[in-house]
Amino acid sequence: MSRISRHLADKRLVVTGGTGFLGKHLQQAASAEGLRNTRFLGSKDYDLTDPSEARRLIQEEQPDVLVNAAAVCGGIGANRAEPGRFFYANAVMGLHLIEEARRAGVQKFVQLGTVCSYPKHATPPFREDELWDGYPEETNAPYGLAKKMLLVQLQAYREQYDYNGVYVIPVNLYGPYDNFDLETSHVIPALIRRFDDAMRLGYDTVTLWGDGTPSREFLHARDAARGILLAAALYDQPEPVNLGTGREITIRQLAELIAREVGYTGGIAWDPSKPNGQPRRQLDTSRARERLGFEPQISLEEGVAETIVWYRSALASTL
Repeated sequence: MSRISRHLADKRLVVTGGTGFLGKHLQQAASAEGLRNTRFLGSKDYDLTDPSEARRLIQEEQPDVLVNAAAVCGGIGANRAEPGRFFYANAVMGLHLIEEARRAGVQKFVQLGTVCSYPKHATPPFREDELWDGYPEETNAPYGLAKKMLLVQLQAYREQYDYNGVYVIPVNLYGPYDNFDLETSHVIPALIRRFDDAMRLGYDTVTLWGDGTPSREFLHARDAARGILLAAALYDQPEPVNLGTGREITIRQLAELIAREVGYTGGIAWDPSKPNGQPRRQLDTSRARERLGFEPQISLEEGVAETIVWYRSALASTL
């Protein structure tokens, strides 16, 4: 029996955001661990921006452990288009759900944060205790700050009510089931689609946002799901925990990697009139390693190749 199943096998595990991209990987991870008393919920089940719906969820689902993976999110373009919606929806979903879980005596609450909460000019690798050392990068600050307020709420509730809420900060995620819509997707699915479209349509050049110099760190969603379940099973402390690989790669290097894996041989142009986003992102993952025993298992090269295969299979099924 694994450490996860040993601690969660007799618990009622409920996951919000459980039907989306990360949620599908959490479903698979829970199944692999033999967890049977589980429920994976989406926005069609409960509208968590409505406090009465958050209360109804707790009453009907009766969780022992609640993982809140519900989020309204997207890439730079989506964050710039709807900053108000991203702030409001992410803040109130968490605020309502944490309060209702506390009032009902849910044993443990696991809140997912975001790397977008870190200061714009934080020095990589980002350590959890530097989370408050500056303002986030402007294009995704509303989303990042909304998520960070939920850390404040959980720590305040622990202090006043002795409530066991923990906070996990995954780095940029990718993998099968991701969103490949060019208007709202994150960078890896967007690049996969752009290069794959260019190959199929015979384009000579693909133009990308920014100048390619910013760096990012990426964690396969399957690894993230395992890390989140480890936190649900083992972690009971107030400090946030980063989940990542500790590997930094520039957007230019990432684009070249994805183009190569896709098989695209045309040119890549950069449009510096478009925003770069945060200059650098890389997490210090020592806390997750020390307190959870978490180590990522999927390399970026392996994960990108798998995601391309999945995307092309999903695309073929719609044609």
